[in-house]
Amino acid sequence: MDWAYTLSGFAVGALVGMTGVGGGSLMTPLLVLLFGFTPAVAVGTDLLFASITKMGGVWVHSRRGTIEWRVVGLLACGSIPASLLALVLLNYLDVKQVNALIIPLMGVALLLTAMALVFKTQVLKFSKQKETLEASWRDRWLTPMTVFLGFSLGFLVTLTSIGAGALGVVALFVLYPLIPTVKIVGTDIAHAVPLTLVAGLGHVHMGNVDFVLLGSLLLGSLPGIYLGSHLSVKVPEKVLRYILASMLVLIGIKFVGT
Repeated sequence: MDWAYTLSGFAVGALVGMTGVGGGSLMTPLLVLLFGFTPAVAVGTDLLFASITKMGGVWVHSRRGTIEWRVVGLLACGSIPASLLALVLLNYLDVKQVNALIIPLMGVALLLTAMALVFKTQVLKFSKQKETLEASWRDRWLTPMTVFLGFSLGFLVTLTSIGAGALGVVALFVLYPLIPTVKIVGTDIAHAVPLTLVAGLGHVHMGNVDFVLLGSLLLGSLPGIYLGSHLSVKVPEKVLRYILASMLVLIGIKFVGT
């Protein structure tokens, strides 16, 4: 067990606890750029890492009644088939083709996540406007748009392990402005668990998971998340979001240009 991995898990866990940003947007680039893991192994390991760490969040939100299970079901109707489709695609590609697909897509996902962090407040305000609340398209297209959102997230998350957190939350704000913020977060976490578990197990089947690395990351991340959650009330969340967004933009540009 490499303690550098454990320390990295602790650092990422603390940031997740303080900001709520999905670990995939932080952990996967770290594994690729700092530790030199192949993109496929980084993605596969992080997907299982995410499914395990988010299970505790689902348990807490479920006890509090802050999960909209109908929305979770609609998202899963799109995301699980999309995840299986992405896994089939990866299974038919060689290593070079997989890297050529994952690395630029990871860059795009990081840039989208950075935008979601920067404009989260504006999106929230927009979703609460009277015109948005009374939009006529909502009754007609809400269900298929939720399924399509799940499909998009399923494909993106399976290939990059990025997007289940910040992107999912921002999109749900727009689609469901009447749902309280705490329920949006709980719903997004509840959907992320089956998605990352299915995708992660698919990567296990393809040999893209390093279990020693997974154990090391979990050993550090669980106390990191606990500490970060307590520090979140003392650290300016807005400042952290902009710093993280700047980092994600720089890394995203590097991946897109690779």
